[in-house]
Amino acid sequence: MEFHMRNSRVLRKMREGKVATCTKINLSDLRNCEIAAMCGFDCIWVDMEHIPNDFAFIENSVRAAKNFDVDVLCRVAKGGYNDLIRPLEADCAGIMVPHLMSLEEAKKIVYFTKFHPVGRRPIDGGNADGMYCLVEEQEYIKTANEERFVIVQIEDPEPLDELEEICALPGIDMIFFGPADFSQGIGKPYICDDPLVLEIKKRVAECARRHGKWAGTVGGTGNFDSLVEMGYTFISVGADVVGLWDYYLNISKQISGKDIK
Repeated sequence: MEFHMRNSRVLRKMREGKVATCTKINLSDLRNCEIAAMCGFDCIWVDMEHIPNDFAFIENSVRAAKNFDVDVLCRVAKGGYNDLIRPLEADCAGIMVPHLMSLEEAKKIVYFTKFHPVGRRPIDGGNADGMYCLVEEQEYIKTANEERFVIVQIEDPEPLDELEEICALPGIDMIFFGPADFSQGIGKPYICDDPLVLEIKKRVAECARRHGKWAGTVGGTGNFDSLVEMGYTFISVGADVVGLWDYYLNISKQISGKDIK
């Protein structure tokens, strides 16, 4: 019997010339992950930067999503190399590193997240991604490099001077533009339609595509098509918390203040 790593649905979609879709999970309830995966997204985004999730939740979110052939993307906490590779070993299809600040930082990320010959990611293979040592060693290394994606976020003005070099760096698979934090970085927090924010959003997509990398960002149903036209092929839309408050507020507004008859 042969055992093989699961291939990434996100990468498959983008390699076919299609746009991969994602939605964000803020609440630490696996049923949210399962519902989102049921509903047709290619990827669900779980977070360890802003949300106090533990690795058990990450691991179980992957199990919930894989039932529907849906990828899990984990935005990691910026710390040591363990923070970068543990989500991959839990079989997340991708990791996203927030607030990339320099080409030198990008090189370190590649060093710890890609196996030979691209980097020097520490080898285990005894976890979920390597099917607990059931995947043959050389296949494990090769498939992990090809079917797991590493994303860096451009959400600050500091790395822009090295954007070309960052986009050209082997081992970085996707450049992800974060408009909200970028707007804060230029002194205009939450003004995401500021001309400079829009200019850099276009520049990031163009630069990524020019160097053969995928471009990702956040969006909505209203600007989804324009982001695709701009060159973005991975777009995250919505979040569980937004869906819940929208639903509850709508109900509350319709029933509050009713008089007893």
